[in-house]
Amino acid sequence: MAEIKSLAGNALRLPMRLLFPPVCAGCRRHVSQPGVLCGECWPKLRMLERPWCPVMGTPFIHDMGEGFLSAEAIADPPPFERARAAVVYSGVARQMVQGLKYQDRTDLAPWMGRWMMRAGRELMEEAEVIVPVPLHWRRFFKRQFNQSAELGRALSQLSAVPFRPSALRRVKLTRQQVGLERREREENVRAAFQVPPEMEIEIAGRRVLLVDDVYTTGATARSASKALRKAGAGAVDVLTFARVLPGDFRPDDSATI
Repeated sequence: MAEIKSLAGNALRLPMRLLFPPVCAGCRRHVSQPGVLCGECWPKLRMLERPWCPVMGTPFIHDMGEGFLSAEAIADPPPFERARAAVVYSGVARQMVQGLKYQDRTDLAPWMGRWMMRAGRELMEEAEVIVPVPLHWRRFFKRQFNQSAELGRALSQLSAVPFRPSALRRVKLTRQQVGLERREREENVRAAFQVPPEMEIEIAGRRVLLVDDVYTTGATARSASKALRKAGAGAVDVLTFARVLPGDFRPDDSATI
């Protein structure tokens, strides 16, 4: 019976594959199945792997031993407990993020979510609720979707962790972060987020997984985490698809989100 169902499913998918052949998630060349990268794009994707800072998730060149923290985590402890990202924000990863964010490539979200699951496995295992970084309502009205919410929804479907896209609200219409210096980014998102009173029950005492597409300087993640903690979250972890590594940030780089 299982074989018959499998054959029937393949037969039903065949017309769709003919009408909409799967393309590479990076360059859009035709590939064998949806959500994969072609042979040219795959080597250009840099996955983030251990050893890394247990707090910030930034990779170390060598294994520094259990509990060793990065200089960033020591000098400026974040309001969240742990941050993880799947890939380095460059090359193909940058194309995927910008495709999702600016070109309505919402079809990429489930595949990006799978890579995020791999990088944030320990976070996913302990998460009690998933909350995406929200857009201001004016920006959402213009764009019609929130890329962070698409990633959060994909993670929820893959893990069965409850998804609460309304648990955090952006109450300040911030400037686009592109082109802003690190301190300007921090000031731009200061007090930008708030948990609506009716949603506090959804996060009170729970370990919240905050989801975004890119971790750049951490200004957005810090501001959103502070709002969640203020509203009673027991703990906050941050999971993003891509990460700008320390030293790579260039405020004048228009491609840096």
